[in-house]
This record gives sequence, structure tokens and C-alpha cells, in this order.
Amino acid sequence: MDRHVIGIDVGTGSARAGVFDARGALLGTGKCDIAMHRPDGRIAEQSSAQVWDAVCAATRKALAQAGIDPASVAGIGFDATCSLVVVGDAPLGVGDPDHPERDIIVWMDHRAVDQAARINAGGHAVLRYVGGRISPEMETPKLLWLQENRPEVFAAARHFFDLTDFLTWKATGSTARSTCTVTCKWTYLAHEARWDADYFRAIGLGVLAEEGFARIGTEVVPPATPLQQGLSPDAACAMGLPSGIAVGAGLIDAHAGGVGTVAAAGEPVATLGYVFGTSSCTMTTTREAAFVPGVWGPYFSAMMPGMWLNEGGQSVAGAAIDHLLRLHPAHDQAVALAQAQGLSLPEWLADQASPETVREAAHLHVVPEFLGNRAPFAEPQARAILSGQGMETGLPSLVALYVAGICGLGYGLRQIIATQAAHGAEVRRIAISGGAGRHPLIRQLLADATGLPVDAASSEEPVLLGAAMLGAVAGGIFSDLEAAMPAMSSVQTTHHPAPDSRALHAARYQAFLTLQATARDLRGVVDAALKGDQDAVHG
Repeated sequence: MDRHVIGIDVGTGSARAGVFDARGALLGTGKCDIAMHRPDGRIAEQSSAQVWDAVCAATRKALAQAGIDPASVAGIGFDATCSLVVVGDAPLGVGDPDHPERDIIVWMDHRAVDQAARINAGGHAVLRYVGGRISPEMETPKLLWLQENRPEVFAAARHFFDLTDFLTWKATGSTARSTCTVTCKWTYLAHEARWDADYFRAIGLGVLAEEGFARIGTEVVPPATPLQQGLSPDAACAMGLPSGIAVGAGLIDAHAGGVGTVAAAGEPVATLGYVFGTSSCTMTTTREAAFVPGVWGPYFSAMMPGMWLNEGGQSVAGAAIDHLLRLHPAHDQAVALAQAQGLSLPEWLADQASPETVREAAHLHVVPEFLGNRAPFAEPQARAILSGQGMETGLPSLVALYVAGICGLGYGLRQIIATQAAHGAEVRRIAISGGAGRHPLIRQLLADATGLPVDAASSEEPVLLGAAMLGAVAGGIFSDLEAAMPAMSSVQTTHHPAPDSRALHAARYQAFLTLQATARDLRGVVDAALKGDQDAVHG
């Protein structure tokens, strides 16, 4: 009997499952949407019960489409967003007490900005391993917010999980955490195999240290490690699978995209994994630890065992483009045209555009930091800049704005790459994954904007493939991820930078840097004036 594996990916808006064979061929997929409560740009909450139901439904759909014998499934791997799940004996809501079912603080939630700022002001040694500054998107600021604002919820919680670890717990009953999740988002020091109790005491979460870290993880294992007794009977019944199937410790979704792509060209250490979805993440693997200001890490064994990882990215990258487009008068007209062709608006706009559109929009610049700068400045207060926009209202100007926005993301990526290279984490190519980066035009624009070749994987679902590789290792098909990654992935096409575009993109990149720096200076000037006014009022 042929052996199969299942990769399960929980993103911001949906749960997806994919059935693969041992060579990495995708045989069937399933998808179920997940609701999000987002009353404003700061708060984002979800329900873990709904997430788990969506996972099970997506898995059943994928199995049905693949048409395989469920008994042939050797292993399952999970990945998910780095969202905080609060688990108690009864549902514990993280916001409105009238909605206890909303027990997840989503990764993009920025309610803990003040807590992150206070943590950063303390300058604790563990911050060296998050690029010097912790983000409100990480879990210790969110835990501190919860303790300060919902103390009854914090006290009643039995477990605080990263969403990936919640899913493996639901699947197996194991409370083991993945090295990937707790190292990248919880300040676990994987290279020393320990939590730093002094850090938790210093920031006001000493109770977690006093408990021996029981609620955030006492067993930490590398990704793909088989967990407990495998798939539990209850989970198996809900997913339409036999019980006992091997389940591997999981990955953050972006890191699954990295696992599914960076070894496809045979250069995992020299290849930057770029996962372009609602948000975007960059993963750079090095053999030695590289400390890059404003770039998360270095993290030990967080993606590839025995290697160090630097993680950057741009907050709400795909969502930033969506928001940018909604600002244009022709947005609704373009949406109607796209829907008539069965396309999303970004897909339709990419079909209308070409690399030549960059020349037509040469003086239109976008710094798309609508929800702050994740890297290399770690500034959640940063905001977007649009320069050069005229009074045009037609579809051609919307296409130009779209292309300028994609280029802005490309220049932000180029900035991260340059910052990393200056601190010992150099790369020679980019491996792209994620739904927002599927169109060939986007890949070409990113190659032109960064000046590096962009590899597109053969798999149409590289994030699912990365998760499936975890199942392949846990199920014994491969000995480890280093063996599974090149065996199950390959490059379909490579987009090389167009030589005749280098000068224009170099000039536009300098404009990007200038606008970004000017906005930072202006924030400082205005903040100083606001502080002066406040001091005068209270003086």
C-alpha cells in the first residue's frame, strides 16, 4: 500500500488540509473558513472550538477529494499562525466577558503595545534573541496584557498555547510544545533548553516561573517529533481517520512555508524563505548565530534542526495591499470586474499590469506600513506613506497603485535582506510561498525590487507541503527534516531580476528609505510636541 501524509495549515481566515504522497505530490485539499472578531484595527479574536471544527472538516474534505484509503496515512503535521490560545476547564474569553468562546488573541492583535514597550524598556538579556525588541504580536506581551486586564481569565487558565501547539494537543492530548513556537514567540532559549525565570519575574509574569512554567510548557521538542500515542480516538473520529496515526510537533505557518520551499533549489542556508500571505515573513537559515537589530532571532533549531534562524517580515502585507486598494475611487468598479471573472481583486489587477507599469508609476511611492514596521525597526507605531498620488480616478491609476504597493513590499523585503547581510546573515536567492504571492507578475516584481532571483516551488501548496513533511518524518517515511525537504520539494520556475530595471528600482528603493526615515523623524517631532503639551497641562 502507498503511504500518504496530511498537512494541516490554520491561517488567519481559514483552516486547510492537504493529502500528499511520499514524493510531495498533492492529491487532495479541503478548506473551511474561520470567523474573526475584529471591531477595530487593534483587536483580533477567534474561537478555538471553531478552529478545531474547521480543521476536522477540512481534513475530511481533503481525504474525500484525494480518494485514498485513510489507513494509508502514515503521519500528520500541523502549522498555524502564532496566535495565543487560552484553555481552561470552561471557555475563557480573552475580551468581552459575554463571549467566552472567543479564547484566541490572534497574532495580528495589537492590544499589548504598551506591555511590549514596557518589556523593551527593561532591556532584559533574552531580548537579544528577538532582535533587541519584543513585538506586541508575540506571546509574553499578550500574557502580560491578559494578567493586567483580565486577571480572572489569566488565573483560571490551565494552559496557554501557541495555536500550533493547541492543535497538536487537540489531536493527541500531548502538552508538548514545539521548539519553533516557544522559541520564536515565547522567549524560550532553545540553544540552552530553558526558560529564563528572571525575565518572567522582571516583566511581571513571575507567577509562571513560580509554577515551573507548567502552563506554558515543560516539555519542548523539535518540529516533526512524534507526539504521545499519535492521533487520539476522539480526534480520529472527527477527522475521518484511524486512531494512532503519528502526529509530529508542529511549526508556525510561515516556517512551514520555509520548510516546504528553501531546500527546493538545494541551497537552504543561502535561500531566504518568503511567505507572502495576509502578513509576510522572512526566514533566513545560518550555521552560526547572527544577531540582527530589529530582526527576530537568532533562534536555534526553530525551523531546521541544528541551524539558527533569523525571522523578519512585514505586518499585514497582503492585508496592507487590500487596504491600500480600498482607498482608491475605482475600487468597487474593479471588484465587480474581478468577480465577473471569478478572480480576487489582486489577481485581476495583476493580470492588468506588467513590469512596465512600474515605469508608468515611477513617481508613485508606497511605504505600506499600515500596522507598523515589523523589521528591521520593530516599530509598531509606524504607519503607511503614500507619495505621488494625483487626482486620477480610473482603473489604470488603480493598477498603478497596486503595482506601487507590491513594489513597496519588495523594497521593505530588500531592506530586511540588506540589514541581515550587514550582520552576517547573507542570502543569494528567495523562495516564495503563500497565497498572496502566487501570481507570476508579483514574483517578477519582487525579483526586480530586491535584485535577487525568486524561486517558485513546484507544489501549488508549499505551506501545506511543509506541514506534511512533519507528518512524513513523524510517520517514519523520512529519518529527519533534512532528508524530507529536498525529497518532497522542487523548483518549478525562477524569476530573475530584469537587467534593464535595476537602475529604476535602485532609485525607487532610495525614495522608499527616504520617505520611511522622514516619517520616523516627523513622528519624533510631533510626539515631542504632544509630550510638551501634556507636561504643560499637568505642570
